[in-house]
Amino acid sequence: MPRETGRKVIAQNKRARHDYHVEDTFEAGLVLQGTEVKSLREGRASLVDGYASIDGHEAWLLNVHIPEYSQGTWTNHAARRKRKLLLHRKEIDKLAAKTKEGGLTIVPLSLYFKDGKAKVEIGLARGKKDWDKRQSLAEQQAKREMARALRHRNR
Repeated sequence: MPRETGRKVIAQNKRARHDYHVEDTFEAGLVLQGTEVKSLREGRASLVDGYASIDGHEAWLLNVHIPEYSQGTWTNHAARRKRKLLLHRKEIDKLAAKTKEGGLTIVPLSLYFKDGKAKVEIGLARGKKDWDKRQSLAEQQAKREMARALRHRNR
């Protein structure tokens, strides 16, 4: 059986990009149990309420929902357990310094398989105010309308 290659997206956190200004992104590995990997291979996960924290010199992913594996037995995992993130020490130190600075948080942006290994893209983000959200929605709508007008003009 050939090894997996490429990137297969399992879940994306679209709400994070709506609620936060993402300043920097990092790719991190995950420490998972066997039934969690099988559940992810079925394409089931939710990043909506998730966030990451730095505890000591370790990074942890919290509140990410990976449902129990349907074929699992008594060895099944807890759906919202604390999962360790695999990052380099320099990256962890950088994240810790930025979050202590104030106003910044670490949010998961997407969960995917890269060459057969589960990875999570985390972002260092600053919360948006309500007027920022309205402004970004208006910009997106204007871009869509311009693209639509160009498409109809070129026909």
